[in-house]
Amino acid sequence: MATIKDIASYCNVAVSTVSRVLNDHPDVSADTREKVLEAVRELRYVPNNSARDLALQQTDSIGLVVRGVENPFFMPIIRAIEKSCEEKGYTMVLHQITAGGDEVEEGARLVTSKRLKGLILLGGRYDYTREDASALGVPFVCCTSSNRFGDLDPSAFSSVSIDDAAEAYRAVKMLVDNGHTKIAVLLDSAHNRSVSERRFRGYCKALAEAGIPLDEALVCETVDFDMESVLEIIERLITDRSDITAIFSVYDTLAIAAMKAIANVGRSVPSDISIISIDGIAMSLCTTPTLTTLVQPQELIGEKAVEILVDVLDKAAPNSHVQLETTLRPGGTVGHVHSGDLA
Repeated sequence: MATIKDIASYCNVAVSTVSRVLNDHPDVSADTREKVLEAVRELRYVPNNSARDLALQQTDSIGLVVRGVENPFFMPIIRAIEKSCEEKGYTMVLHQITAGGDEVEEGARLVTSKRLKGLILLGGRYDYTREDASALGVPFVCCTSSNRFGDLDPSAFSSVSIDDAAEAYRAVKMLVDNGHTKIAVLLDSAHNRSVSERRFRGYCKALAEAGIPLDEALVCETVDFDMESVLEIIERLITDRSDITAIFSVYDTLAIAAMKAIANVGRSVPSDISIISIDGIAMSLCTTPTLTTLVQPQELIGEKAVEILVDVLDKAAPNSHVQLETTLRPGGTVGHVHSGDLA
């Protein structure tokens, strides 16, 4: 028997689009609607009415879709969300997907199958659209992301995050204030419309304000988080550019890899190369020396996401957007460069 996924594949559209057609949502073009309905007839799709009836019933469940199951930064946030849900009388339904997964499609499916009242999207994209919001069909909160690249009206969703560009600027300025001018940036991509790009913009702003030209050769893009390849990329960067005195890493995980790569090529932190990062994951406390990083308030992020969503569900408040600040953990990976050291 054909499924909604079969229909979507047959028509080359998203599962959420098929769902909107079957539920008679108006925000689907006439051509797409006809194509989906024709596929329904040809593939003899039979709706599961019992499941649909269940979906119409109210529950006290909130869905949490986590994009990037391997990211250690998310664990304290997940625990805080679960605890906060329980305290407010809700059950958390956790669904984890890979970094390349589609949290909107998975979220829409979860809303229907688990009869959810609302969603929290942790680690999601930064470019949601009006169509995405319509597909989800319930109030949702973007957690750790702020949709800076999307066209969705801010009144249509909520968010809890830090100001990634401002915090990156703060981190790089600390390096500049310590005399560094040859500062590399370590990130997955400078142009991926996500947190990485936002933090890259903060890096560029700090350099420009200090009168330091952007050196494209010092922009180290790792693409993915395969640690073996990341080590090779960083080792090559450090070997090719012996003038580098500092690295700004957009994530703690990449900063930890950088510390290993620096040791692999016979150099040391911070006497040869300083490092600063953003996140404050537990693992960063175990480096030698301790990583200097801007620590995100992970538990507070989770608590705020639940608080905002429950307020919206209870009709006590409209959608809102909260920006939290990081806290500098000095660590021991940032050293000072004297003018004589640069001769």
